[in-house]
Amino acid sequence: MTNTRNNLKNGFDVNIYPGSESISPGKQSHTTNTINIGIIGYGYWGPNLVRNFAEVPGAKIIAVSDFKPERLAKVHSRYPSVKVTTDSQDLFADPKIDAIAIATPVSTHFDLALAALQAGKHVLVEKPMTATSEQAVRLIEEAERRNLVLMVDHTFVYTGAVRKMRELVASQLGDMYYYDSVRVNLGLFQHDVNVIWDLAVHDLSIMDYVLQLKPFAVSATGMSHVPGEPENIAYLTLFFENNLIAHIHVNWLAPVKVRRTLIGGSQKMICYDDLEPSEKIKVYDKGITVNGNSENLYQMLVGYRTGDMWSPKLDVTEALQTEALHFIDCIHQGERPITNGEAGLRVVRILEAATQSMKKQGGLVELDIARVVA
Repeated sequence: MTNTRNNLKNGFDVNIYPGSESISPGKQSHTTNTINIGIIGYGYWGPNLVRNFAEVPGAKIIAVSDFKPERLAKVHSRYPSVKVTTDSQDLFADPKIDAIAIATPVSTHFDLALAALQAGKHVLVEKPMTATSEQAVRLIEEAERRNLVLMVDHTFVYTGAVRKMRELVASQLGDMYYYDSVRVNLGLFQHDVNVIWDLAVHDLSIMDYVLQLKPFAVSATGMSHVPGEPENIAYLTLFFENNLIAHIHVNWLAPVKVRRTLIGGSQKMICYDDLEPSEKIKVYDKGITVNGNSENLYQMLVGYRTGDMWSPKLDVTEALQTEALHFIDCIHQGERPITNGEAGLRVVRILEAATQSMKKQGGLVELDIARVVA
């Protein structure tokens, strides 16, 4: 576990984005060695949070809240020492709890996270951070005013594969050409959000961490094939300066499960397949060279370069375990998380713009770069 924590520190730059300076360490209600955790939501993702926080050093689960008693019965059966309650207010009012992890529908994120921050608790909130960018800004301001850690559960950022991709993009790929990802499967259909907010949020958070440039415009198209339900298939195109383009394809109605990303640069290219059991990342020494007079198309010669392919060694620690360690360390050391509130805000703003574009059947929606980076 110590190696995992050291690898995390070495593998992440907490000063990637403006405003990521250290914050004052939060107050703990007990010893500084253990952070007491309360978790709200024990549906799909909550059990994973409980399991990881129960296993990482420096954390102790005090209570779990969920509105369904049958879910709480499962908590009590597996973790008999953990308090259970159907009222999340019990967690906010408990002076023993230092931090709250929220794994509930996105429509509830803002109210729960704000209540936790106002109760003096550090917060880890599931993706997407909030339903609107205005809500995200409000949470960021509240956390800063109270010197509390606000972290967004962009889990893929904490995988060894995504951390390695960022390293390769910064050091070996050269000028960036494109980012192309596909995330499709059969189900699960959501009733409260469309497929962009459910699936594309993963790719946007990965792209936000891996790439150095931020999009200035987005175009999105999508369609619903279930009457009265949100769009179940969508295509996003994001435009960047310096001729970089990104495309994201997400679908709840595919016959196969695909999790594949291609990143192309002037020097090398990456194929990232999250379903590969061992070689998730493959780096290709392939590309083109352009010779001749660019003013005369008939004199231009495009050459093709084909070199070796290699698969780098990756940290195989479970991403959520790495993320939990990072959350605990940020609370102890008073540092802003890698996936802090600003990272969550950037993703939410793109999701909003994509949804707006989809309503206009792919109309281009410009993004204020300064607001996206902030």
